[in-house]
Amino acid sequence: MLEQLQYFQSIVECGSFTEAAEKCHISQSAISQQIHSLETDLGVKLLNRDKRKISLTPAGEHFYRKSLILVSDYGRLVRETHKIAFGKETALKIGVLITYGGEELQKAVAEFSRKYTDINLSIITTNHDELKQKLENGECDILLSDQRRAFSNYSNNILLQTSFCYIEIAKDNPISKLDHVTSSELRNIPCILVCKEGQEYSEREYYQTTYGLQGEFLYAPTLKDARLMVVSNQGYIPVDGEPVMSHFSKTIARVPFYFGKMQFERNLCLFWLKENSGYIIEDFAEMVQKQFEINKKERQD
Repeated sequence: MLEQLQYFQSIVECGSFTEAAEKCHISQSAISQQIHSLETDLGVKLLNRDKRKISLTPAGEHFYRKSLILVSDYGRLVRETHKIAFGKETALKIGVLITYGGEELQKAVAEFSRKYTDINLSIITTNHDELKQKLENGECDILLSDQRRAFSNYSNNILLQTSFCYIEIAKDNPISKLDHVTSSELRNIPCILVCKEGQEYSEREYYQTTYGLQGEFLYAPTLKDARLMVVSNQGYIPVDGEPVMSHFSKTIARVPFYFGKMQFERNLCLFWLKENSGYIIEDFAEMVQKQFEINKKERQD
């Protein structure tokens, strides 16, 4: 019954048997049979079907709303049962670089949660060095972080994407009109780094050593706070990603960040210890990789 409820919910959400079947990784005929069986067992019609669209019957609308609550309650029940049986919750602890702002992780987490309803996910957001330390001492199972050193032989290292580096600067700042900028041209403008209290020294040292930034440094606890500082013309943020931002394009510009004649690049990777490998971590890693591949394909199209 639980599987039938999830198929039914997918059809309602997708508005199509074909799309729901693809989402659930089964054939269209199989998902149609499951819904037919569900309606037969209930003795009511849940869906109106025609060639153009699918809609809920009044009974189907009521059943859909209640089924969402039921499936949510079931997932919580499973987690509580595991906690009672084993003395603790089965968990996956994910470490995420504080400056990462993409949607790939969010989509992978959603997919993982649908598949593993009995596993509790926790996410820790901090800077590169602290993430590395948390992975080594067992506080994180897997990291989504940038590559700042040679890959370790003791960990699995998966390259997700290589991105060009930019600075984010206020749109009304004259620097935003340049086709690219170098560290020497930025020496009189404060560099805003996103980091938690106590991490200022290691972050500053990394950007000084790697990018040659030698001016004044300011600090913000989150990327959102840093961007507010940018908009108020307090400085710029070094970032990586795409050349244009959809959400901030009216107030913030991205200018390519160069070293000589070449634009800086940065690798975003997944890391987890080889001694800690298991099907749960590896399955989650595959989901994250898939989302980055989908995003890459969408950008190319």
